[in-house]
Amino acid sequence: MEAPVERGAVEAALLPFGSSRMLPAAAYTDPAVLAWERRHLFADAWTCVGRVDELREGCTQRAVTVGDVGVLLTFPAGAVRAFANVCRHRAHELLPDGASNGRPSAVCPYHGWAFRLDGKLATAPGMGAVDAGELGLIELPAAEWEGWLFVNAGARAEPFGEHLGDLERLLRPYGMGELQLGARHEYRVAANWKVMIDNYHECYHCPLIHPELCKVSPPTSGDNWALPGAWVGGSMDLRPHATTMSFDGSGPGHFIPDAPRRTVLYVGLFPNLLVSAHPDYVMTHRLTPVEPGLTTIECSWFFPEGFTETAYAVDFWDLTNRQDWAACESVQRGLASPHFVPGPLAPNEDAVYQWTTLIAEAYLGRGIRLT
Repeated sequence: MEAPVERGAVEAALLPFGSSRMLPAAAYTDPAVLAWERRHLFADAWTCVGRVDELREGCTQRAVTVGDVGVLLTFPAGAVRAFANVCRHRAHELLPDGASNGRPSAVCPYHGWAFRLDGKLATAPGMGAVDAGELGLIELPAAEWEGWLFVNAGARAEPFGEHLGDLERLLRPYGMGELQLGARHEYRVAANWKVMIDNYHECYHCPLIHPELCKVSPPTSGDNWALPGAWVGGSMDLRPHATTMSFDGSGPGHFIPDAPRRTVLYVGLFPNLLVSAHPDYVMTHRLTPVEPGLTTIECSWFFPEGFTETAYAVDFWDLTNRQDWAACESVQRGLASPHFVPGPLAPNEDAVYQWTTLIAEAYLGRGIRLT
């Protein structure tokens, strides 16, 4: 199914790099487009819903929304299962979005039907003999990777390993699943989720927007990859005096053992997880679109075990984040102008081109590109 965007404008984004144009304004401002994206780019793909340990902390079940689909997560005996958050009787939600509890079964608050944590129907009051085997919860694909949980709420995506592709190899040295959460900031930004990912994938803006960043990392350094998987990204170098990304380029010196020492990786796993991997910490952004012009961002910093000094990284990136958010909000206002016309990409915006063409191909009903 194609997105409700003018086809010719989408095809212009798919022209060869150097002659292509950005997506039209409707892709960033139209509620109908966001509704389509929630179903086809979020629910029907492998969307990151959070850290596994945090999701199951203190509960046996938790309700989340993936795109526009309600999902019930259950945690039987240390495992993780995902089900449609829909009672098999009359479709009432088993839990409201964001709620959790520690019960041994999921009980529908409408008529009392109960489902075990493995999804099987346990009881159906007043129904007499029913076929419990046919009335279990609808299970959805779920995958754990490096401490993150991904859910395919539409149950239509390719296997998670194909979605991840070569990104697993590139990020394996950082051991993200073993790192500890050191800090987290929640942001609400008045910009479309794709505007923010466009911004993440280029440093053309860095000399004007991020003087602090440019002091420790040359904005024209590094390369972008074109490797298998539903992701986009590349690396940037540290300046000779810098050992990490901080205001003065220094840190406490507690490095991730196998991580590269002179580069920082910036990658975006479709649709909503950005991973910035440093020699001594990993920063992530998990994006959730709220409205066409409003996005919530969960920004987390992860450090090696026992690491307590975090301010050097958190303060640096909080400033950088806020510089980015201000620019993205200005872009969003510009997209709403009746005078906006999609413009070309600069030669060093090749990662933006990769991301834009991934979105454009999905808009035309071609699915999520994996190569």
